[in-house]
Amino acid sequence: MMAAIQAKQQGNEVILLEKMKSLGRKLLITGKGRCNITSSLGMEEFIKNTPGNGRFLYSCYQNFTNQDIITFLKEQGLEVKEERGNRLFPITDHSKDVLNCFLKKLKQLHVEIHYETRVIEILVRQEKDNSKKVIGVKTNKGEIKADKIILATGGKSYPLTGSTGDGYTLVQKLGHTVTKIRPSLVPLEIYDGQTAKQLQGLSLKNVKIRMVDSENNKIIYEDFGEMLFTHFGISGPTILSASAHLVRYPQIEVKLKKQVIDLKIDLKPALSSEKLEERILRDFQDLKNKQFKNSLDKLLPQKLIPVILSKSGIDIQKQVNNITKEERKKLIELLKNFSVKIKAFRPIEDAIITSGGVDTKEINPKTMESKKVRGLYLAGEVIDVDGYTGGFNLQIAYSTGYTAGLLKE
Repeated sequence: MMAAIQAKQQGNEVILLEKMKSLGRKLLITGKGRCNITSSLGMEEFIKNTPGNGRFLYSCYQNFTNQDIITFLKEQGLEVKEERGNRLFPITDHSKDVLNCFLKKLKQLHVEIHYETRVIEILVRQEKDNSKKVIGVKTNKGEIKADKIILATGGKSYPLTGSTGDGYTLVQKLGHTVTKIRPSLVPLEIYDGQTAKQLQGLSLKNVKIRMVDSENNKIIYEDFGEMLFTHFGISGPTILSASAHLVRYPQIEVKLKKQVIDLKIDLKPALSSEKLEERILRDFQDLKNKQFKNSLDKLLPQKLIPVILSKSGIDIQKQVNNITKEERKKLIELLKNFSVKIKAFRPIEDAIITSGGVDTKEINPKTMESKKVRGLYLAGEVIDVDGYTGGFNLQIAYSTGYTAGLLKE
């Protein structure tokens, strides 16, 4: 939509081909239906928050910034608000209002839209110098001639919205390289099914997480914030961001099978081990005649207590004033390093975004034009670029779409 708007504003005749019955279906589900439009961070921070080839996007981010999308929405009558983590949302809390801004602009510019039109092939002509030049597209409804084509088909996540990986097939036929397609910003499965079952539905706020390769004793990723236990394992903002690092970690599939990738959770990051011991001693003092199984109510969420009791190795019938210093140390270690082994990524259908796509080396970063086919431009998730949660992936879509829409030779 952004590419079509920009191309039209450049004075081109524009036809927007949409495979589905309506535009922007993926936009509607972002931010749990509220649409996390972008982030309020400076644009240099966007590159740091784009672990998938962030530097490639330097020109695009300069061409169209987070301020530009805010201005665009305001011009269409929609204000934004900021929430924790620098996240920007529409003031109305409805992603439909963001989509309507795009639809309104497309209508205002008289952009021709063909719905339920699937591109089967990008048509090219071989030039005298053996280079390829686009001449149009073949669709399920016939051929359309065009001297410039912007491919913005999305990745492979959330296929029900229309992104089923078609773009990869189209460009591979033209000689483009597509890097390995994998899920990113995706929940993770853990080996301990019993723990997952016991903790299902438990949301932990203000915890510190570390993803560790225990084989090399190497920290892959650290974060602080919110996470969630599910029937298969773990999810939530910190886990989704961790998955974006795991997916790029060398030999990750082998490491997962070897059971050497651990998630370590500090359940009490605000307290040092010494302070935590003081806190536990105070609680034990208040409850000195109680059994260990009844002593953690003030310290932990109810759902977590049976799991901690079990993993601590301390006799749950033991009176707290009989718990040894050694046992206390074990409990503190458990609370500061609660650990589960990561088994697998959830399927790509469950991923927020796709990692992988058209190799960035084959695209001009200043114009988004293909280096393999003249007149072919690429934008969005079809390219091998991806960011963390927090509005970064939508900004990639606007910025690359805008840049491709400039259609410079």
